[in-house]
Amino acid sequence: MTLELATLKPFAAPVVDRLAVRVVVDSFYERFIRDAAHPACTIEHTRQIRGRQMSTLAGEWGLSLHLESVRAGTKAEYLLDFGYTPEVLNRNFDLLAIDPKRIKGLILSHGHRDHYGGLLGFVERYRGDMPGDLTLHVGADDAFREKWIGGKEGGGSPMSWGALDRAALAVHHVATHCCHAPHALEGPFSSGYIERTSFERLLPSTLVGEEDDDHFTEAERRGKLQPDQHPDEHATCYVIQGKGLAVISSCGHAGLINTIRTAMAVSNVRKLHAVLGGFHLGPAPLDYIQHTVDALEALAPDVVVPMHCSGPSFIAAARERMPDKVVTSNIGSRFTFG
Repeated sequence: MTLELATLKPFAAPVVDRLAVRVVVDSFYERFIRDAAHPACTIEHTRQIRGRQMSTLAGEWGLSLHLESVRAGTKAEYLLDFGYTPEVLNRNFDLLAIDPKRIKGLILSHGHRDHYGGLLGFVERYRGDMPGDLTLHVGADDAFREKWIGGKEGGGSPMSWGALDRAALAVHHVATHCCHAPHALEGPFSSGYIERTSFERLLPSTLVGEEDDDHFTEAERRGKLQPDQHPDEHATCYVIQGKGLAVISSCGHAGLINTIRTAMAVSNVRKLHAVLGGFHLGPAPLDYIQHTVDALEALAPDVVVPMHCSGPSFIAAARERMPDKVVTSNIGSRFTFG
């Protein structure tokens, strides 16, 4: 499945005039976060919710982002990833007053519970208010495979981390579309499969069984578990008029640099404007982090917004090397580009 980046054929990526990314779910919420400014984007932090002073945004291990783009006066809104639990996702979605009627589609970056866990509960609550032809865009069918944690990668006996239920989505009339190749939506585009061409390697993560493991007993499946190669991971990207490419790496298991380079290759856009999301560098050793910062700095982004699993060591290293590029994220924050 892996191809050299030079062999990837660019496709006609959509172009938008403006992009706003709002953090709906993440691990961190600071009520007294200070105002911030950056020349490459407008930063709006959410503190007290007007009219809801007795409520507060909630955090958990997971990620969900509301994406709103504008092209020629027409808006397109998507929800990318769904946090770990529906309780937190639905709470924050409501407090941030996001209108479900305007959601054109749903996007899942990869099949990990901290990214799909809130999806079914969110659909159960809001499906009646969303468009009738609602589609969930995933990277591959592997997004619906059972994932395991522990064992070889996490210590102890492996245990099931569950799987996203495609049939349950169908009951709620949510179609699914696999973005094996680059795919244009109304504003964003999917990178498709992320090519593995850089120095990056898969860091500790989940385990998966064999493709045809349905006929095995649970004990047999556990004995056949292998490190997840994350073929279902894809990035959500935008080409912003006059600015360049914005790449959202929700978790970056395939590597942050691999993700950016794949997005550049398929869109044929060499100017990197913004990089946002989880970069999965929390478990990375310091030398690996420094190598990643070296490669990211060489790509010359205008702004970097680390979230979720990026890790404090990466954030500290990136701030030291690129102090004018790195922006602090907070639950409820909105970053507008273009």
